[in-house]
Amino acid sequence: MSGWQRNGVAILAGLVSALAMPPFDLVFLLFATFPVLVWLMDGAASEPSAGFFGKLWDGFKPGFFFGFGYFFAGLWWIGSAFLVEAEDFLWALPIAIIAVPFALALFWGAATAISRLFWAGTIGRIFILAAFFTLFEYLRGHFLTGFPWNPISGAAYFRPVMMQSASVLGIYGMTAFAVFVFATASIIVPGVDDHRKIRKFTVILSSLFIFTHVGYGVWRLQESTLEFVPEVNLRLVQPNIAQVSKFDKDKEAENFQTHLDLSTSKGGDGTTDLTGVTHLIWPESVFPYLLTERRDSLASIDEILPEGTSLITGAARAEAATSGGEGFVFNSVYVINHQGEIISAADKTHLVPFGEYIPFYELVSDLGIEQLANQDGGFEAGSSRKLLSTGIGPKMLALICYEIIFSGNLWNEEERPGWIVNLTNDAWFGNTPGPYQHLRQSILRGVEEGLPVVRVANSGISGVYDAYGRTIKQLELGQAGIIDSKLPEAINVPLFKKWNGKFHWIVFGIFLFMGLFSLRKSNV
Repeated sequence: MSGWQRNGVAILAGLVSALAMPPFDLVFLLFATFPVLVWLMDGAASEPSAGFFGKLWDGFKPGFFFGFGYFFAGLWWIGSAFLVEAEDFLWALPIAIIAVPFALALFWGAATAISRLFWAGTIGRIFILAAFFTLFEYLRGHFLTGFPWNPISGAAYFRPVMMQSASVLGIYGMTAFAVFVFATASIIVPGVDDHRKIRKFTVILSSLFIFTHVGYGVWRLQESTLEFVPEVNLRLVQPNIAQVSKFDKDKEAENFQTHLDLSTSKGGDGTTDLTGVTHLIWPESVFPYLLTERRDSLASIDEILPEGTSLITGAARAEAATSGGEGFVFNSVYVINHQGEIISAADKTHLVPFGEYIPFYELVSDLGIEQLANQDGGFEAGSSRKLLSTGIGPKMLALICYEIIFSGNLWNEEERPGWIVNLTNDAWFGNTPGPYQHLRQSILRGVEEGLPVVRVANSGISGVYDAYGRTIKQLELGQAGIIDSKLPEAINVPLFKKWNGKFHWIVFGIFLFMGLFSLRKSNV
């Protein structure tokens, strides 16, 4: 094949590959689609090219079109956010669902372009491909603001028993192993490679990777114990308020009352108030106004909170400018005590481009481009993260929505949090794969850090997950209700955290060395 015929096959293979991500988790499909990518690379390598840049271009196209199909099928749901206020943002829908996959596919195209420079008909090309996928998946998660959504390694972490390797490798370190194993069929299919020893070695090595991955998970879970923090009782509130209603002034009082009513509704133990609850947790963006300017709302919160109960909630926080100007507004988490007093707050440090702020705002605002967030001029990013405490139980690391997807970039100070609380509002994306994918990444952060994750989402999925990624309690997408739960204990700091999330560089070096060594041996 050549030209658009080849590019079309690459797109189709990428589209199918996206089904390996939540909520489908059809991981077995990658064992067919990644060999297709390798064979497309084989075809590109067999074509005459115009020197160095010709080789790069021939190698770039299979990875780019494969990646475009993958990210288009895996992220189409982003367009749902532009339908919430369609009268203002519908024009941007085609741009969003095309531009985002296009930008992300550039990284996979770069991975295959560099791999093409070392390509040869041996097992070495699989090592090379795995190595450069690791490098460019890392760059995808860090370049500019980064967007590491749906890492290909996530397919290897689709069940708690499979998640335990994340405590060592994280999402980037697993990339090389995942790509190698998924691409195995490109070597072992009879007739593709006539070297029987190479086929046998590939099968043994891939089997060893799979056995170690699963075996480590089984061992780690068998050795684990589920313990809870004494005297900490959580109540999670999932109001399931439609996004179109959240900032409707006519619905303002009704929406707030929904949070109050659910907070004091009948719990799992039969109680009809908050007696015994130490942490009441609401989702992101509860208030369509500045809470500090609404004493009536704080008074209502005071009325429902008994002594010893604190509210953790998402809210906008305003800060006056130091030298005139309009000041700043932050997307924040508040801790409110039983007297209705805001005792501490933490600001979101990693904002969503075009969702919470507009890059080069002054330049593009004249063009009529506005962010989806209901905040003129966008939010300001917090300067640093800090731990929050209610005075009962361990300190928490509050991560708002999107910022929990960034692996190895959570908390690097000496004091360690006892749990992660993730407040989010996935109602923007309705009943699509988006909330399921977001949940999976949130749980993996807990496994990497050795911390339980408490996730509270406006429309779901809310839940409590231990440091091994196991679900303690969960409310499904689109349900209104509450969860009463104990807080799982944190576990010993995993190797991933001890290495400060840098183990993937060792993995990259090993796979690159194996690839180059194999290629050298084949040329002797």
